Amino acid sequence: MTTPADAVESVILDECAEDFLTWLVIEKGRVSNTLESYRRDLLRYQDHLSRRESDTLSATGDDIVAFVHVLQGSGLAAASVTRTLVAVRGLHRFLVAEEKRLDDPAVDVEIPAVSRGLPKALTVAEVASVIDAVVGNDHVARRDRAILETLYGTGARVSELVSLSFADVDLHDGLIRLLGKGSKERIVPVGRHAASALQQWFEPQGRPTMEPERWTRRSDADAVFLNQRGSRLSRQGAWGVVRRYGTEVGLGAKLSPHVLRHSCATHMLDHGADIRTVQELLGHASISTTQVYTKVSIERLMNVYRAAHPRATGAS
Repeated sequence: MTTPADAVESVILDECAEDFLTWLVIEKGRVSNTLESYRRDLLRYQDHLSRRESDTLSATGDDIVAFVHVLQGSGLAAASVTRTLVAVRGLHRFLVAEEKRLDDPAVDVEIPAVSRGLPKALTVAEVASVIDAVVGNDHVARRDRAILETLYGTGARVSELVSLSFADVDLHDGLIRLLGKGSKERIVPVGRHAASALQQWFEPQGRPTMEPERWTRRSDADAVFLNQRGSRLSRQGAWGVVRRYGTEVGLGAKLSPHVLRHSCATHMLDHGADIRTVQELLGHASISTTQVYTKVSIERLMNVYRAAHPRATGAS
């Protein structure tokens, strides 16, 4: 039996859905990957409607609610259910706007809430153990130490780290310019440890020893972080550096560049930083995103309190 999570090969999108997809490309500029995702979701929807002897022009709110229940019962991840319903709602809004339907059956169907897991921040001691795992003073050690210190010290995303160029780093004033999501720039401070690690990486025994005789790309010559071939370090390369030292200290898959970003935010809040300051540091468009970290801080506070206070657990 075909499930909603499977590819629905026997279903062909109707003209209304094809018009909607065309509109997404022409009017909204959606890329091919997004378009294929919408197509798969709408194929599932139309397969569901056909089983209920309905279609996009006659579908009711009950049909859509039933579709959500089928998706949830199929074992599809909550985020995938939500994404599929977004496609369905978009289709029906389009049909009303194009006057192909007078009503929108999806307007009152609630999008299921997606549970947001709490970030798995490291302890301060764990972060220190990762950085201390970088042993030696050769060019690779200098680079790796600078990567770890910068990720944790600034809360930068890995994509922001690897896109850094010389013009973005001002060690004299202790500042770095990061290019975040949506090409939004922000200026963040660089702490003493990160600044020191970057300075050592820029010294003759560091980055210059990785420079090739001839640059493959002009942009590589300006890159702050290089790989062993003398090219700009990739996201995958930075991930490899972080994962390597996480494995060495026994953290394994628990450590990633994003975990260091989580840890930066959590530790700042733990030590009294204002939430809006942390929001600006991380480059969050909405403070609600940053508020997730306050939950982590409160949770850690409660765990410490229960473990340390003699009357916290009701013991006499």
